[in-house]
Amino acid sequence: MVRVRAVAGAVLAGALAVGAIAGPSYSAPAVGSAPPASASVTQDQDLADQIGGLPGVSSVTEATAPAGYRFFRITFTQPVDHRRPELGTFEQRLTLLHKDVSRPMVMYTSGYYVSQSPSRSEPTRIVDGNQLSMEYRFFDPSRPSDPDWPRELTIWQAASDQHRVIQSFKRLYRAHWLTTGGSKGGMTATYHRRFFPGDVDGTVPYVAPNDVVNDKDAYNDFLAKVGDPACRAALTAVQRRILGPDRAWFLERTRQDAAANGITWDILGSADRAMEVAVVDTYFTFWQYSPESECANVPGPDATDEQVWDWTQGVVPLTGYMDQDLLSYLPYYYQAAYQLGWYEPYERPLRGVLRYPGSFAAPNFVPEDLRPIRFDKRAMRDVDHWVRTRATHMLYVYGGNDPWGAERFDCGKARVVRRQCSVHVVAGGTHGSTIAQLPAAERDEVTAQILGWAGLSATDPAVKQVRRAGKPEFDPALDRPAVSSRWRS
Repeated sequence: MVRVRAVAGAVLAGALAVGAIAGPSYSAPAVGSAPPASASVTQDQDLADQIGGLPGVSSVTEATAPAGYRFFRITFTQPVDHRRPELGTFEQRLTLLHKDVSRPMVMYTSGYYVSQSPSRSEPTRIVDGNQLSMEYRFFDPSRPSDPDWPRELTIWQAASDQHRVIQSFKRLYRAHWLTTGGSKGGMTATYHRRFFPGDVDGTVPYVAPNDVVNDKDAYNDFLAKVGDPACRAALTAVQRRILGPDRAWFLERTRQDAAANGITWDILGSADRAMEVAVVDTYFTFWQYSPESECANVPGPDATDEQVWDWTQGVVPLTGYMDQDLLSYLPYYYQAAYQLGWYEPYERPLRGVLRYPGSFAAPNFVPEDLRPIRFDKRAMRDVDHWVRTRATHMLYVYGGNDPWGAERFDCGKARVVRRQCSVHVVAGGTHGSTIAQLPAAERDEVTAQILGWAGLSATDPAVKQVRRAGKPEFDPALDRPAVSSRWRS
């Protein structure tokens, strides 16, 4: 049995606690309200000292930043349980890309780890603002020492983390605030607004899955029709080749790679099962990240086994579901099995070559010490209902070929224009779809809405720049794509 350990070696709690769990219908705690003007820090202090004086900030370290910015790595003290603060605290990692306190603030979360290098999300570029980025709770090292998983790793607890950070930093950054994130980060941004709708002026979630009913999926129907039929057939042929006639070769190659890199398979039980899970995931992940032009690079029947192996390394490595990787992303897999939901594996075209059907499921990626996990059916239904009926100032972006968009958020029909809630789809787009890829008229309309939420007037330099160029200025030093994982939401 695998030991449940953080990457840094801290032992996690093994047994699930019995008792009430944080569900979506619970009310928010008294975490704090917007600070009065008298609570602001003095402007004659250095910025680092000002940040260090904010409530909850426990450390501030300045690092190298591109010209025109300052960049800080920050730790922030959070309650382990926002309902029971007496249980202790943990340190959560943040980063701050500072431009000017008078500029809008964009709060970004990937829903996973926080990058320790400066970068800008697309909304940050659009408003020419500051960016505060937050690591999701339970991702090492932002993890309590003895966590109670079902009580403390909930969407409400994470939203409360974000709320506390926002309320603290509003003492210094008093202009308009936006939130954003991609994929799980887009989900995180949505959940925060559901529980704390008044914290910010607008939210831009990208490619955010919305698995409302966990056992009723649209993913497989989407995958059966996405893209070109010849490309779908070629992908399936590669999968069947790996799991069928050439399985022994690929399994041996996987074991060799594992031996050379210290890889283990205790969670899934064997290299064979883990390899099969990776192959099942290959089809979904290809469409998640690859434009249709990549169909030309799918190995054909004349490719050697080594060439097929090399191709899988760029889509889903056949060693991808090793213990070391599963443990690194354990908080995500636990939440997927607990509240977020998980999609049905696309196994229809693989009948006859599967030895472990149904293995591609979040509960199987969690160490035995944390099972069984009782799924909370209320959480996603509650958030979905809120977005459809009450969400305001929400702007969703999806890719037309991205399987995660098969179950997307929907603003509903009631007073959508008045609520300023909208969904935008990039035709043929992937999991990396952006506002800049929308048709020009739609892109301009969306950009204008974000600028309005940020409180920017027509005379603001950011507004002028966007109008002049049609899209915000791209800086290669700051605007690299931020993908938390090649084959995860």
